[in-house]
Amino acid sequence: MEKGRASRTALGVARRRASHQLFDHPPVFADPIAIPILGAAFNAKQTLKDAKQQHPIARAFRAFMAARSRYVEDNLAMAVSAGVTQYVVLGAGLDTFAYRNPFPDIRVYEVDFPATQTWKRELLNAAAIPEPANLTYVPLDFEHHTLLEALSESGLNQQLPVFFGWLGVVPYLTLKAFRSTLDVIAGMPPGSGVSFDFALASSELSPRLQVAAAALAARVALAGEPFRLFFRSEQLENELRSAGFQRTEQLDSVDLNERYFAHRADGLALPQEGLGKVAVAWV
Repeated sequence: MEKGRASRTALGVARRRASHQLFDHPPVFADPIAIPILGAAFNAKQTLKDAKQQHPIARAFRAFMAARSRYVEDNLAMAVSAGVTQYVVLGAGLDTFAYRNPFPDIRVYEVDFPATQTWKRELLNAAAIPEPANLTYVPLDFEHHTLLEALSESGLNQQLPVFFGWLGVVPYLTLKAFRSTLDVIAGMPPGSGVSFDFALASSELSPRLQVAAAALAARVALAGEPFRLFFRSEQLENELRSAGFQRTEQLDSVDLNERYFAHRADGLALPQEGLGKVAVAWV
């Protein structure tokens, strides 16, 4: 992402979350803030008339965006039930959890580029969505500043467990930045954890999906936010274990369909082959 410019991909992701609320019933990921936060950037009436929203590729993208958000927040709920009271959203973009937070005892820290945070707060203000008292904004350039220092300065209690949500970020990082972030999270007290999505290496994709992955990579590169990091499933597991995580889980499209899309009347589901996976790792 260009320095000083808000994330374009964050807007695209937010629009897909908003579209999910309109088209997919019941929603896999219910988000009453998804549409209001976008304001003029999302016209619900026009979107409902857009035939392209029912194209299989559009439905597949919506399904994955919904599933990965649901997965992270399901894991967060597990962490909260175990006593975690701190939640860090890495690369928060237009994530809305803090503004619909159902857990009164949890403090939320949103970490992102300063320009993206400024843009988000302008959208919130325009939509008259209040910023909750238990939310802290943490401005950070992931590639050039230390996450641990930024969190320390923001007031995060490093003596208590923390859960991290890390969606839509890993593919844009260097391997060095990915590992340094894992090290910070793995250094938190037992009971801490992180949930994220990642892009699969081409060696794990069929020839058809390799073509699709190349097309998607070209699109995001044109937006100024190119993909950099891909993992084989076994490689990602080794990274997590090397960082010191004790328990891990990876879910592919088949797993996510079984968990979130079974028996839907509208047929919404992920393709049997996917370009990425979701994961969770616990300290």
